[in-house]
Amino acid sequence: MHAASRTYDLPAFLAGRDDLRPFERAELGDVAGKSLLHLQCHIGTDTLSWARAGAKVTGLDFSARAVETARGLAEQLGYADARFVVSDVYNALGALEREAYDVVYTGIGALCWLPDIERWARTVADLLAPGGCLYLVEFHPVTDMFEDDGSTVRHDYFAADAVVSDFAYTYTDGETLKANTVNHQFSHPLGEIISSLISAGLRLEFLHEHDFTFFQRFAELEVRDGQHVFPVGRPRMPLCYSLRATKAA
Repeated sequence: MHAASRTYDLPAFLAGRDDLRPFERAELGDVAGKSLLHLQCHIGTDTLSWARAGAKVTGLDFSARAVETARGLAEQLGYADARFVVSDVYNALGALEREAYDVVYTGIGALCWLPDIERWARTVADLLAPGGCLYLVEFHPVTDMFEDDGSTVRHDYFAADAVVSDFAYTYTDGETLKANTVNHQFSHPLGEIISSLISAGLRLEFLHEHDFTFFQRFAELEVRDGQHVFPVGRPRMPLCYSLRATKAA
């Protein structure tokens, strides 16, 4: 469904569209020749965008169908050394035969599916080569507190239990789902994420909070320069964030 969607628009991607946001390239820096692991890579468009930047990429996702699509895209683009592996993120170390990477990357919309952030952070640390770094870009957890109007606080920032929902559709365009409609999502406070990485032995290099996002998160947002932002004059909140953390050399 996602491969056929207008949201992902794979023909445009195959024709050369870069799915990385400009600030991601600037913050992570030159990846040419580096080994890069993308956890929860889905159908691989971000992963293969890093390959276009010169990285030697590996993508990992628990969906065999998504990985099959990613492998097909890599073949069409001619990235014979791009590797895609089917595995739960918590079992990544074994699935990847304890290989270590220069960069572990996780893109937007990934951490909400994970119940245990401390275990995730330990997994990331184990997957990094000495001197390697985690580069994480995510939706800001403070946005989970608000209703769709972006003003009404309705939800507990520190809630630890999963939010269980039953939707007959996915986040892209396409047909309604016929099965597997129940999902469980978790909101992790920013302090929990950072503390888990530090506890796993990583050193935080930066944390950048951004006043833009990549979809119509709140009804009030408007599109400016390709990003969804609050109108001028309206008090802002952080909508997404990025961080880099390194493993000791």
